[in-house]
Amino acid sequence: MTIIPPYLSKGDTIGIVCPGGYMPKEKAETCMEVLVQWGFKVKAGTTLGNQFNYFSGTDEQRLEDFQQMLDDDSVKAILCGRGGYGVGRIIDRINFKKFKKNPKWIIGYSDITVLHSHIYSRFKIASLHSPMAAAFNDNEYNNEYIQSLHLMLTGNKLTYICEVETYNNTGTAEGVLVGGNLSLLAHLSGTPSDINTKGKILFIEDVGEYVYNIDRMLYQLKRSGKFDELEGLIIGGFTEMKDTVIPFGKDVYEIIYDAIKEYDYPVCFKFPVGHTRENYVLKVGAQYKLHVGKKVVSLKEI
Repeated sequence: MTIIPPYLSKGDTIGIVCPGGYMPKEKAETCMEVLVQWGFKVKAGTTLGNQFNYFSGTDEQRLEDFQQMLDDDSVKAILCGRGGYGVGRIIDRINFKKFKKNPKWIIGYSDITVLHSHIYSRFKIASLHSPMAAAFNDNEYNNEYIQSLHLMLTGNKLTYICEVETYNNTGTAEGVLVGGNLSLLAHLSGTPSDINTKGKILFIEDVGEYVYNIDRMLYQLKRSGKFDELEGLIIGGFTEMKDTVIPFGKDVYEIIYDAIKEYDYPVCFKFPVGHTRENYVLKVGAQYKLHVGKKVVSLKEI
């Protein structure tokens, strides 16, 4: 059974840290203001606005900041300001001893997939695959995707509806939801943070990759058995894809379809999760029902 961290109430504190790439503090200001409007307190970590080359600090600084927030009893959730790259460099040095006894929500996506995968695979604790701080900017905090974070943090079980796509495979499935960024899931293969997908509903998304890299990562997961015993598969956004001088010959969704077309479980394409505005919050480790019909696709937490 998955352990669900306590939901938040007004007055609870959300910590904001950057465990990977650098983020200017001003880009998180709207997010912090909105969190206060939602009724929460905000505690900014030392890595927000800090820069060390590409990163938001040295490995030691990022580790210390995240560890402090993880161990702080007054912090009920940790929202990652951005992803980028860097969590994989520190994940094995994070001490989860106190977190296991008193779980809290870890929130983010992209590079934060490392945390989602590690926390579920090692401790069976749920976390939130979610928009991060910059997504609140430009008056976007009122959209349904950001609002899904508020609803999820305060204990609501949500149902999402999306359009039917040509490559879908119809059917209904129930199972624990796992997944995240494809490149990170491939990167975690064979590590202590790797996920067991047997009997699960898997979701994947990615951004800015060459299409042949997508093909390569899919076959890495396929050869390692990640697709063999799924209950269902959700294909999110694959945006800003690039091709080589000699074209690969297929677009990204054709590539994905060709890799998974032999399986008979439900599959939905272009679900609104990923590196786009359309990025619903998903509760990694929670039980979901996926229905892929001929007229509608739905994903419901149960």
